[in-house]
Amino acid sequence: MEAIKFRTLTAESEIETYLKKFENFVGVKLPYDYSMRSTIVGVFKKDEMIGGYMLVTKPQFRSLMFVPDAVKESNKFFKNDQYEMMEVNGVWISAAVKSASEQLKIWSHLIWDIFLARKKYVLLMADLRNSNIRNIHSLTNPELIYEGEPMLMAGAKSHSTIRVSFTTRWQMLVNIPKYYLAYRDRAKRSTERAKGRAFNRTMREAKP
Repeated sequence: MEAIKFRTLTAESEIETYLKKFENFVGVKLPYDYSMRSTIVGVFKKDEMIGGYMLVTKPQFRSLMFVPDAVKESNKFFKNDQYEMMEVNGVWISAAVKSASEQLKIWSHLIWDIFLARKKYVLLMADLRNSNIRNIHSLTNPELIYEGEPMLMAGAKSHSTIRVSFTTRWQMLVNIPKYYLAYRDRAKRSTERAKGRAFNRTMREAKP
């Protein structure tokens, strides 16, 4: 099996490829200037980009821009210094990544990069319709900031309903056993599906 490799994207052409792939994946276009002041990590197999994620380590944070002003005024989280925060955005993994072990490797690399950023709070935003991302976020013991329609400027395009939450880099680290159990469960289900497909194929071939 070809090894997965990670690389920080600096070439404009690669960043544009990453942004297009993310837009195709979730249906949301990330602003170019916002992306350029972020650290973007591409995941590659051979020369093909099969995934990626974006780490934003200083304001302005896109997830907080979508939180209504009334929530910002009432939620004590917003009394914290934003320079103690970071944001994870632009996460996508190609459907070609079918192996549970490969997915675990990608998520582990992301968590390690978050830990090395040394920020106190990690902002998370998810489309409420994306159950996969919601389940992944739930493994980090997040605290809810806002859930509902995003506050948008005229002409802006985003998810129709969002959940904005935060966790800490230490929470992400100590919950590694949860990630492993989720990985093992996914690997088990993947094996069972493969056995089921093999059985059905054998039955079809056995028919006269």
